[in-house]
Amino acid sequence: MKLIILVIQRQDEQALVRALTEQRFGLTRISSQGGFLREGNTTLLLAVEDHQVDEVVNVTRRHCHTRTKFLAPLPPVAESGEFYPVTPIEVQVGGATVFVLDGSQMRL
Repeated sequence: MKLIILVIQRQDEQALVRALTEQRFGLTRISSQGGFLREGNTTLLLAVEDHQVDEVVNVTRRHCHTRTKFLAPLPPVAESGEFYPVTPIEVQVGGATVFVLDGSQMRL
């Protein structure tokens, strides 16, 4: 048994959750927030059999996409009368971060 932890962008959540549930994968959804961009993420937890890991990863790959985002940098501290042009910073966001952990099933 494996525990799969998927950290995805909120924009990809609906399509991925639908695809995984159509494949009959049970999951737990947790709202989370990224540290660098402070944007909303979703963390999905799935317990699957060892042979199902590749299938979950492939479904995730099809539904979670990277995107280009432009961020306005913070202007530097300037003396009165100085001008600093503000150039947007291009960053890649999205995709998925996938963790696969060994798990065991406990029954209480």
